[in-house]
Amino acid sequence: MKYLDPIDPGRRGVLAALLAGGAALAWAGLYWARPRRAHAVGGRAFEVEHSEAEWRARLGPQRYAVLREQATEPPFSSPLDHEQRAGIYACAGCALPLFSSATKFDSGTGWPSFWQPLPNAVAESTDASLGMQRTEVHCRRCGGHLGHVFDDGPPPTGLRYCMNGLALEFTPR
Repeated sequence: MKYLDPIDPGRRGVLAALLAGGAALAWAGLYWARPRRAHAVGGRAFEVEHSEAEWRARLGPQRYAVLREQATEPPFSSPLDHEQRAGIYACAGCALPLFSSATKFDSGTGWPSFWQPLPNAVAESTDASLGMQRTEVHCRRCGGHLGHVFDDGPPPTGLRYCMNGLALEFTPR
């Protein structure tokens, strides 16, 4: 008895394309997931504050999504991931210096990574989005979402501050 394929070869290609497209959209959705933080972290006040309309106008849509709505840019999309010059990485929302190039390393994750922030530059909070618990890193002056910190980094701290390139501005020395 011969097996009859219920999907003819012409429809099989269309089905494969639809499945691939759906997978790509799901992947993009994970990286651009937006928990939609309506206000600053924990409702606390920050030194630099603007209305949501002012933030949108100052930052543009992509930076606004990352800094104000906790979105994550796709991996390997930031030119800052490959930046090798000496300099300072500052908050794209308020220009507070956050990281020195002396603490930057290639984590292979596709995002700019550092083993230590500058003193009094960042604050941390618990992020329970995407079904897991992580430590969110945000600018201590404006509350902008920068990324997350993990405990799989290099010495001397053992930490990996995995930052969104859109949340940072680089100034070479």
